[in-house]
Amino acid sequence: MIKKIVAKLYAKKIAKDIQKWANNPIETQEKVFQNLIQDASNTTFAKDHNFKQIKTYSDFKKNVPVRDYEALKPYIEQIKQGKENILWQGKPIYFAKTSGTTSGAKYIPITKESMPFHIHAAKQALLLYIHKTGNVDFVNGKMIFLQGSPVLGKHNDIKTGRLSGIVAHFVPKYLQKNRMPSWETNCIEDWETKVNAIVSETYDQNMTLISGIPSWVQMYFEKLIEKSNKKVGELFPNFNLFVYGGVNYEPYRAKMENLIGRKVDSIELFPASEGFFAFQDMQNEKGMLLLLNSGIFYEFIPADKFYSENPTRITVKDVKIGVNYVLIISTNAGLWAYNIGDTVQFTSLKPYRVIVSGRIKHFISAFGEHVIAKEVETALEQAVKNTDVQINEFTVAPQINPKNGLPYHEWFIEFENEPRNIVDFAKKIDTYLVQQNSYYQDLIDGKVLQTLKISKVKENGFQNYMKSIGKLGGQNKLPRLANDRKIADKLEIF
Repeated sequence: MIKKIVAKLYAKKIAKDIQKWANNPIETQEKVFQNLIQDASNTTFAKDHNFKQIKTYSDFKKNVPVRDYEALKPYIEQIKQGKENILWQGKPIYFAKTSGTTSGAKYIPITKESMPFHIHAAKQALLLYIHKTGNVDFVNGKMIFLQGSPVLGKHNDIKTGRLSGIVAHFVPKYLQKNRMPSWETNCIEDWETKVNAIVSETYDQNMTLISGIPSWVQMYFEKLIEKSNKKVGELFPNFNLFVYGGVNYEPYRAKMENLIGRKVDSIELFPASEGFFAFQDMQNEKGMLLLLNSGIFYEFIPADKFYSENPTRITVKDVKIGVNYVLIISTNAGLWAYNIGDTVQFTSLKPYRVIVSGRIKHFISAFGEHVIAKEVETALEQAVKNTDVQINEFTVAPQINPKNGLPYHEWFIEFENEPRNIVDFAKKIDTYLVQQNSYYQDLIDGKVLQTLKISKVKENGFQNYMKSIGKLGGQNKLPRLANDRKIADKLEIF
C-alpha cells in the first residue's frame, strides 16, 4: 500500500516536470543546443568544427555536417585508444556495442552526463502512465525485462556491452526485489537457454509487468503456455502492463492478445544506444512524446530529400505532421549531427509526438516506388483487421527477375492463422499499399509490377533464420523490408 501511495505522489511530480518543458518546446531545445556547444567547446571535435564561432543553429549547420557512424569512426577510434576530450569532455564511462550492418560492430559512447537519461526515461514513462491512468497495481508485483546479458567487457578501461545489459546495472534498489529474472539467468548468452531459464523462474510468480521486443516476448509467452497449458493472462492474472520498443507492435498485437487471452495496456518506448528519444505518454493518442529535455538536440531531414546533394536540415520548430523525416541527433555523449538511421513522422505538434516509420536504409525502391516500413506494416494491419488471420512475423523484398510474368514484391509471412485464400489476401494487402503510396500505384497501374505475392514461411522459420545468422533474441530485430534479396534468398530454405 505504501509503495502505491509513494508511486502516485512521485508520478504527479514527474508529470508536472514534463509538462513544463513540453509546453515550451522551442526554448527547451535552444537551451539544450547552447549547453551542448558550450560543454564540448574544448574537445578535439569542437576545435575541428569551429565551435567557438557557433552561436546559432545556422552556424552549427555551416560547420557541422551530418554524418553516420562510419564518418564518426576516426574520433571513436581515438577514444578507444584511451584519448580524452575527443567528442565530449573527459572519457565515456561506457561503450554501448551494437551490431552495425555496414560498419561491423559499432561502439557508441555513453558519458556520465548521458547515462542518467537512459535510466530516467523508462522510469518517467511508467510514472506518467500511473499519473494518467491511475493504474498503480503493477508496482507490487514482479516485473520482467527481457534483455541482453549484463556481463560487460572493457576497451582501455571503458566498460563495453549491449545497452540493455549496461542499463541492468542501474536498476534502483526499490525495484531489485520485484525484478525478474535473476542476475544469473540474465547473464546467460544463448537466447533459447535463457528463455527456458526465464520460464522456469517466472511461471509460478505474480508477474504484473512484462517488457521487451515483441517478437522475443512472443517466444517467451509461447514457452510459458507450453509449460503450463494456460494462457499467459490466466497464468499471470495480475499481469496488466506490457512495455515494448524497437518495432511496431501492431503486426504482433492480435497474436499477443491471443497468447495472453485478453487485452492489456501497453507503453511504447523509443530507446537506442545513442539516446532515449521518446515514450508513449497517452493510452488513447497515437505517437510517443519526443523527449526535448534529455541532453539531445534534434534535427530532421525530409527522407525523400535525404540523398540529394544539399538536403534541408530543420529543427522541431519547422516540422510538419505526417512527413517522413530522417532523425539527426547531437547529444551529451558527443554525437554531433549524427544520423542514427531511423525515420520518424510527427503525429502531433502540441505536444511533439512521433512514430517510428522505419529505417532510412530499409525501403524498397527497385522500380522507384520507395515503399517504407510504415506503409507495409499499415497495409498488413488493415488487411488482417476484422479477420481471424494472425501473423507471427514477416518481411518484404523485391522479386526483380521472376520465372514468369512481371516483377513483384514478395512478402515472406509466417502465419499463426492462415487466410482462407492466400491470393485474395495478397490482393487485399496490395489495395491498402496502393492507397498509401502513389508511386507503387502507378507501377501497378502501368503494368510495370504485378500484385504482390506471399511466400509462406514455416512455423518458427524466422526464429530459425535469426538463429542461423547469430541474432536470436536480445535487442535484435528482423528488418521489415529490404531493397535486395539478401534476407529473402536465405529465407527460402525456411
